[in-house]
Amino acid sequence: MSVRRWLAVVALLALTGCSATDADDAGDAEDEPTQASTPASTPTPAPTGSRAGDRWQPRPGTRWQWQLDGRVDTTVDVPVYDIDGFENSAGTVAGLHARGRKVICYINAGAWEDWRPDHGAFPKGLLGSRNKGWEGEKWLDIRRLDTLRPIMAARFDMCREKGFDAVEPDLTEGFRNDTGFPLTAAHQLAFNRMLVKLAHDRGLAIGLKNDLDQIPQLVSEFDFAVNEQCAQYGECERLTPFVRAKKAVFHVEYEVGTADFCGPSRKLGLSSMRKRLGLDAWREAC
Repeated sequence: MSVRRWLAVVALLALTGCSATDADDAGDAEDEPTQASTPASTPTPAPTGSRAGDRWQPRPGTRWQWQLDGRVDTTVDVPVYDIDGFENSAGTVAGLHARGRKVICYINAGAWEDWRPDHGAFPKGLLGSRNKGWEGEKWLDIRRLDTLRPIMAARFDMCREKGFDAVEPDLTEGFRNDTGFPLTAAHQLAFNRMLVKLAHDRGLAIGLKNDLDQIPQLVSEFDFAVNEQCAQYGECERLTPFVRAKKAVFHVEYEVGTADFCGPSRKLGLSSMRKRLGLDAWREAC
């Protein structure tokens, strides 16, 4: 994560009232290590799912770690890691595989980021309004599938070449935001389905990020879900189609305490934890 992106995160923390101090004051999880934890010398990998053809298929309840900021802490004893695809090497992925972990490749699919090495590949006509709260980001015109397909294909190729098992494309609900383009639900479905094909053609699993409104249409095509703050907004039950389909829902909260969301999350079959908004190594798992 770049310095300017971290500054944007700090600004968001100030706006939302969530601070690093708030997160630090939270109690340790009962059975999950935090950033400072030291795992057993020979951790036993937990089964994380089955395979759909050549793809990994994570199942409900699979424990995970999500870290997009800083050098990845590979000592967290969970079977799944979700890390930044650009900022981590094939060696990091191989090291996690050697510890029995599956690894998800985070990329931004719905917005342009001015610090990425491929930022020049995006024609200016694709760039729309600024993604509010995130410095250096602009929404993409996802209607332009022919132009975006090769750019996203190159990113997915990167994930595959580095050895990732899956991809997490971010900002896949632009149609619900002020992007500067007249996007519709149909445009979003077409774009998200394009991402599914790109991933599956490369043997990668793919997760649906947020986009709760389109879960009924997309649950059969995506391999898992990634959600932020469904407990805070009273929306977690909308993710149950993935659980019923025996697909994992990787879920985080930033402001709600674990005492308030872990019980309901367990009943729904979600893979839940609390994180800082900056998504560093710290975690408090259910």
